[in-house]
Amino acid sequence: MKIALIGRGRVATHMGKALLKAGHEVVSVNSRTLAELPQHADIYIIAVKDSALQEVIEHLCSRLQTSAPPFWEGMGVGCEDPLLVHTAGSMPLSVFEGYAERCGVLYPMQTFSMDREVDFREIPLFIEASDAASLQQIRALADSISQHVYELSTADRKYLHLAAVFACNFANHCYTLAADVLQKKGLPFDVMLPLVDETARKVHELHPKDAQTGPAARGDQNVMAAQSALLDGRLQAIYNLMSESIQEH
Repeated sequence: MKIALIGRGRVATHMGKALLKAGHEVVSVNSRTLAELPQHADIYIIAVKDSALQEVIEHLCSRLQTSAPPFWEGMGVGCEDPLLVHTAGSMPLSVFEGYAERCGVLYPMQTFSMDREVDFREIPLFIEASDAASLQQIRALADSISQHVYELSTADRKYLHLAAVFACNFANHCYTLAADVLQKKGLPFDVMLPLVDETARKVHELHPKDAQTGPAARGDQNVMAAQSALLDGRLQAIYNLMSESIQEH
């Protein structure tokens, strides 16, 4: 397929590499400012931050509709309207309402960094579309770059994204807090890596609830009280709240 990418951030960069590897033609790559008119494509993938998505959709549709010849000519996809998709986990399909007749979502649930390569074939992709034909086209694209493709509605995808925030973003922030505690005593975060790695490996085999260890899981009130006393302010509140949540589970 011919793909036009709008976005030059982490998601667009890694997805672009995966598309090229799968044999697709990336005909244009634009930043969210759309400095250049996107070339004719089978699918326009908008991979920008959530706060910019609506503005980019408006701008893109305006640019395409005023292009000459009409932007859908020569697309070879058997329809007169282009297919626009976004990659945001927390944004609804309805963000396209009033702008694009054929639209969808192609959400890769993974954390991306510019300086780390990922195996896109192993990344779960969650798709949604405005109609059956568009869904078929998005699925064909998704299947070509990932072995794990799922249909998911906007309503359910919100909860998926919420779960990802807990599993990834909040967990990573806990690493940052741990690094701060260690730094005060002159210790590198590297000493945590074997523990971090084993914790991640365990949940491939055990339910997270069954893999939970530590003083809160043991109900060791003396250790929890002593550790809480080493902290103050917000960090102490986080420690106490997390410990209570572990015990409740």
